[in-house]
Amino acid sequence: MKQPLIYPQLESTSWSKAWESTNFRIKAIAVITAVIALTLIFPYFFAIIEARPGILLNDWLLQKIPARDSSVTIFIFVWATSLLVIVRSIQSPAFFLTVSYSLMVMALTRVTTISLIPLEPPIGHIPLIDPLTSITYGGSNIHITKDLFFSGHTSNLFMFFLCLQKKRDKQFALLATIIVGFLVLVQHVHYSVDVAGAFLFTYPVVLWLRRHSFFNV
Repeated sequence: MKQPLIYPQLESTSWSKAWESTNFRIKAIAVITAVIALTLIFPYFFAIIEARPGILLNDWLLQKIPARDSSVTIFIFVWATSLLVIVRSIQSPAFFLTVSYSLMVMALTRVTTISLIPLEPPIGHIPLIDPLTSITYGGSNIHITKDLFFSGHTSNLFMFFLCLQKKRDKQFALLATIIVGFLVLVQHVHYSVDVAGAFLFTYPVVLWLRRHSFFNV
């Protein structure tokens, strides 16, 4: 079943037609500006949380999973799904706003939870190498290990699954979510509670965004 978009009335509308709406332009420019601002702020935020002490959790599930480097597989699934989302955003201004606002609010939610719950990386942690995502951390030579609760890789993919409309798109995004959620545990870059938290936080946030009157044209 297709899920409602923030702007369902624009679902089949071209970008040129959607851009004629002043309300649409304002909200599109606002979310683009916000995402750019967050990207610029993130390196400073991550530097702060990386320098503070945290709690080391006793995760019985991770203790049963031998740590292995799965960076390449994680990278492939994350960015294949991201590319699909970019294509669908180009095709549909309604989808662009839906996924952009969801991405922004999820990022802010994650900043809040990471700030409130300081954690040390799991025992056996293997740095996750992602040359694209590392840009938001401050560079490819910087490895952030304490952005833990909740898992950003898992939550973003699950958010993409909730936002995508076509059946095969959703199936692929869900498969990517499950695989990446498992592999970040295999790599010991997250605790099991981080992955579980990604699902528990993402679903209500995206649901709230769809129902909130702010997004009405």
